[in-house]
Amino acid sequence: MPRIRLDTDGPVVTVRIDHPPMNAFDSAQRTELAARVRELADARDVRAVVLYGGERLFAAGADIKALAAMGPEEVRGWNRALQRTFDEVARLPMPVVAAITGYALGGGMELALAADYRVAAEDAVLGQPEVQLGIMPGSGGTQRLVRLIGPSRAKNLLMTGRRVGAEEALGLGLVDEVVPAGTVHKAALRYARQLAEGPAAALEAIKEAVDHGADIGVDAGLALERALFTGVFGTRDATTGIRSFIEEGPGKARFGDD
Repeated sequence: MPRIRLDTDGPVVTVRIDHPPMNAFDSAQRTELAARVRELADARDVRAVVLYGGERLFAAGADIKALAAMGPEEVRGWNRALQRTFDEVARLPMPVVAAITGYALGGGMELALAADYRVAAEDAVLGQPEVQLGIMPGSGGTQRLVRLIGPSRAKNLLMTGRRVGAEEALGLGLVDEVVPAGTVHKAALRYARQLAEGPAAALEAIKEAVDHGADIGVDAGLALERALFTGVFGTRDATTGIRSFIEEGPGKARFGDD
């Protein structure tokens, strides 16, 4: 049975993790996720992606029993592959929204961190509990988390391994929106559809500018922004948007494929 499936709703695709009972990541699930993400990266008709683990939970991390049976070299290769897969999620050219229900722990939280926006159920629980096992996060937890919430807050979560509820996660900036349980996927889809109606090239350029600009100096970041701005200016969506603004006023443009 497939552990990752794609559910299409017009220009929005939900990447559904379906590996009960805990959606834990093992090699088979990681391989399936990587394959599906690569399909999406090249799909011109996909304009936004939602990550979803189902109504019960998002994902509860790695398969610890499988990891316990590995030696150091095997663990290194397994971790490198999972890290690369989550990087591919983060590098998708279209907006990615995580719909977090139940638990998002360890690798599950690291997958959510690879999204551009996170919607959480009011009863969701998030955390990086690896330190409680005598290990550490290895698939982006020490890097994406600090960029999202700052070093002190990130170290607190990483060094204690404590779990946080949705409201605290919202206050920390770990999630962007909290909604009633049972409405998470709908809320994520609603936001994803809103983004999917926007200019695809501009959204991709904005994502690239923010993600890459954060890791370089301001001067280099401004040069990157300038290059991306110039490239976007020549797209069909830019022509449509500018003409609509002049003729109809702001917010009236309807964008299509470039």
